[in-house]
Amino acid sequence: MNGPGNDYKAVFQALPAGVALLTLDLVYADVNEAYVSLSGRTRSQLIGRFLFDVFPDNPGDPAATGMRNLYASLRRVAATGEPDTMALQRYDVEDSERPGVWQERYWSPVNVPVLAPDGTVALVLHRVEEVTELIRARAGRPEGGRARVLEAELYTRARELQEVNERLRKAHAREREVALHLQEAMLPAPRPLGHHRAAVRYRPAKGALNVCGDWYDLVDMPGSNRTAVAVGDVVGHGLRAAGVMGQLRSALSAASRVATGPAQALDVLGLYARSVEGAESTTAASVFVDWNARTLTYSSAGHPPPALCRPDGTVTFLDQATDPPLGARPDHVPRPQSQTVFTDGCVLLLYTDGLVERRHEDIDTGLARLAGSVARHHATDPDTLADALLGDLIPPAGLTDDTALIVMRL
Repeated sequence: MNGPGNDYKAVFQALPAGVALLTLDLVYADVNEAYVSLSGRTRSQLIGRFLFDVFPDNPGDPAATGMRNLYASLRRVAATGEPDTMALQRYDVEDSERPGVWQERYWSPVNVPVLAPDGTVALVLHRVEEVTELIRARAGRPEGGRARVLEAELYTRARELQEVNERLRKAHAREREVALHLQEAMLPAPRPLGHHRAAVRYRPAKGALNVCGDWYDLVDMPGSNRTAVAVGDVVGHGLRAAGVMGQLRSALSAASRVATGPAQALDVLGLYARSVEGAESTTAASVFVDWNARTLTYSSAGHPPPALCRPDGTVTFLDQATDPPLGARPDHVPRPQSQTVFTDGCVLLLYTDGLVERRHEDIDTGLARLAGSVARHHATDPDTLADALLGDLIPPAGLTDDTALIVMRL
């Protein structure tokens, strides 16, 4: 808590570990006294300067990797907003009083994001503990020869761990890219729905893995003036979730073409999901729009409720036919459905939970935020409204879960 006795600048300076605050361009914004002492530089030699201009790699060591590893860690923290504890690093430092003379140094770094009030990364806190003396002390004991071998092996293992972590991150990035391409192929732009106007959006999460479990679908039913609109969310992420998503989306799309209503379509989907590994606990919502009767018939399998905005800006959530997610019951039970009427000028929205759910926040807060945004922008066309909703509801730091959205003008 803030109070008259809390001088955080004094606390920062008193920290026993060396700590530096870096801008997102990796320029020194502030350093504490311990960092000044460890670095062998004065504050004026640090503040306002690029980190790697002050501390480049040792040019006499062709195997030096300290700068590359530290740069990758700091950029990752700035991009993801997640802390990163690095493996033990050898990072030599040039003697400030003897140019060209490099001192062999070992460090244990931790890099942590400093968030702005809006949740974006404002600074990166770089904390370092020097372990050079520990390694030298162990090597100087009577069993120094054996200790030196152990220390060398420890350092080698730390470097190997760093390289394994980098390979894993690259593999995750490749999986994310492949999954997004697969998602794009399975979620094409909707075909024209007669004279009805609709917009769809898909936004991936900012993380490398939290993508590709959400889907949307719009289907004009043959032989009737009806349209089925649906969204769904597979539990899990990455390539596996994208594959399960594709199977469930296709199954619901096919079921909607022959079902009498959304409850029956979700019944069929639920039965099918029992045979698909990874489909358990998937949520979905389906709305059948009857353009002749001016009715919306809807059913939900554990999914956030669709929203209906009236021409006067009043928002109602279609929450009178909510049932558990797919596969949540041991035995099959027919799902409920409900119906409401609409008038010209209404707007129907279906979305997945990434748009409204936030950590440490009640879901009702997210739904209220959605309703407020819809009410403000409901008079615009579907594409403009969809973009406005994403602008209002996606946090500045990015989504932590992927999000699908359908906006339809009724």
